[in-house]
Amino acid sequence: QVQLVESGGGLVQAGGSLRLSCAISGRTFSSTAMGWFRQPPGKEREFVAAITWNGGTSDFADSVRGRFTISKDNAKNTVCLEMNSLKPEDTAVYYCAARRFGIAVSRSADSYSYWGRGTQVTVSS
Repeated sequence: QVQLVESGGGLVQAGGSLRLSCAISGRTFSSTAMGWFRQPPGKEREFVAAITWNGGTSDFADSVRGRFTISKDNAKNTVCLEMNSLKPEDTAVYYCAARRFGIAVSRSADSYSYWGRGTQVTVSS
């Protein structure tokens, strides 16, 4: 059974940084794309970032581009999201996601078959 478990969330002041990690078990995702999504309070889930299986291509939502970076370690079966210059509007539950098939990055949640339970990120002003 495939499991994705996020960690690293917490409370941080505006301007601060957090590093989220996603540990994957049950299968290897060395040949599929991975992504991060978030759901702010009272809003729909939205795309944050995605990365190809080999880490060669990444994509970011305009709202986080230049502040967030995504990385993938196939040997450790983990995906990380480094978040810098955090803003109160970054407050959300952050979810890790994996595609069952497909090496390309995607901004659509429907492209991802496996999801973690999420980790809360709260940015205070």
